[in-house]
Amino acid sequence: MEGQQQVRARRRRLYRERKDILNLYDDSELVKRYRLDRGGIILITDFVRDAITSPTNRSNAISAEMKVLTTLRYLATGKMQPCNGDDMGIAQPTASKVISQTLNALATPAFISRYIQFPTQQNDIRQTQATFREIANFPGVVGAIDGTHIRIVAPKEYEAEYINRKNYHSINVQVVFDASYKILDVVANWPGSVHDSRIWSECGLKEDFERGFLPGGCHLIGDSGYPCQPWLMTPYLQPRTEEQATYNRAHKCTRCVVERGIGQLKRRFHVLHGEIRVDPVKTTKIVMVCAALHNLCKERNLQLPDGQDIDLQQDVHEDQPDEANAFRHGEARDGLLFRDHFVNLYFQPEQ
Repeated sequence: MEGQQQVRARRRRLYRERKDILNLYDDSELVKRYRLDRGGIILITDFVRDAITSPTNRSNAISAEMKVLTTLRYLATGKMQPCNGDDMGIAQPTASKVISQTLNALATPAFISRYIQFPTQQNDIRQTQATFREIANFPGVVGAIDGTHIRIVAPKEYEAEYINRKNYHSINVQVVFDASYKILDVVANWPGSVHDSRIWSECGLKEDFERGFLPGGCHLIGDSGYPCQPWLMTPYLQPRTEEQATYNRAHKCTRCVVERGIGQLKRRFHVLHGEIRVDPVKTTKIVMVCAALHNLCKERNLQLPDGQDIDLQQDVHEDQPDEANAFRHGEARDGLLFRDHFVNLYFQPEQ
């Protein structure tokens, strides 16, 4: 017995060989598998290196680069199996720990705010408005807003609050895009049962508009699930004049930006397409990190893996209340009056 114990003690642990992924694949293959090119992967690895590097090299410690690649592969596919099946030499339990550690390092205000910022400088605002106006001649737009549901496994706490109107568990994510499909703002911490208008009424971006942090003449564009306000333009549910009908057509065409933008985000990171099997707090981190990485991909001009940058996504918005119910959802009368004035000012028929 003693001899067997000594042999067992001397037996060396065997580790799977880990390939040098960054040098094994070219940029096109890296983007296909991990959604970022070599430069982008190194960039975010350097950003979180201190937070995720193992303190020692004992037990064949996983490098910071490998941890980032494992996390990116999970976000790109939404599955654990590819994370340990890409010759990375990482067992699935280890991959789960690695992903959790790396997401915690990325889901920080420092990283998120580096890539997701709402325009506040005059030059940036004017450029954003001009780009939106090129779509359908709708003036003053600085962002297109909508909500999208991210499916999650039934949480252990407050389970009923996460059941949305389509009867599955989700987080309702509010997102704002610019005309180039870059994310300007995202709120990802509300249960699926919460309506879009409630999320908007309590978000920081609305407070910025109310407090005048953004100059006059700036507004978002959203569907009828939102209250019409001077800084959030919604369509007429029953247009009564040709001017209102023209406004609605321009509004719909311009607002398609957010539908396509959410489609791009979910196509790029498939983890957002299926059911995320973690608790709501971790899901929020996943959504925020995916949003920031989406913008990084935009900055680096990286195309979607299949080469299709436009995809109308499904299940974007909530029920659309009628005009009378809008007041009960907090819609101020001055918003409706402002919209009428806006239409008379910008959508008069050509003489």
